[in-house]
Amino acid sequence: MGTRSLTRIFETYQDKGKKYTQKLLTLYRQYDGYPSGMGTDLANFLTSGEVVNGISSQEKRVFNGAGCLAAQLVAELKQGAGGLYVYPINAKDCGEEYEYHINVDLDAKKTTLKCFEVGYIGTKGNYIDKKKLLFEGDPKDFEAFVEKRG
Repeated sequence: MGTRSLTRIFETYQDKGKKYTQKLLTLYRQYDGYPSGMGTDLANFLTSGEVVNGISSQEKRVFNGAGCLAAQLVAELKQGAGGLYVYPINAKDCGEEYEYHINVDLDAKKTTLKCFEVGYIGTKGNYIDKKKLLFEGDPKDFEAFVEKRG
């Protein structure tokens, strides 16, 4: 059995002084969902380009907003049948052990990555059926988190 994960992509923006967050996509990965697998894949992808508003003749990878980033992520990770699936935006209880949130801030033109463990063993040895935040920050800092975690 594989280590399952969900990845959610959000975009945030401001309009007339009010901040909005919109869910765009949920991906389900059947295997390698742990931080050194899917988490590292996401961090590497996110650091391979930059969020922009409008496409110019740049030679490097750009994500023209959150929808463009989401589409490129699917194209990057999907390799034939199986393995990676698009799920309903509010999907949960899919057997996932990890959950990742990618937030694309359209105003700041930056991404944030969060990594959660879904269900874990508490300090008293009991199973806790909640999400536990393991990492939140710039995707370029995720590699150091994975190395420290061992």
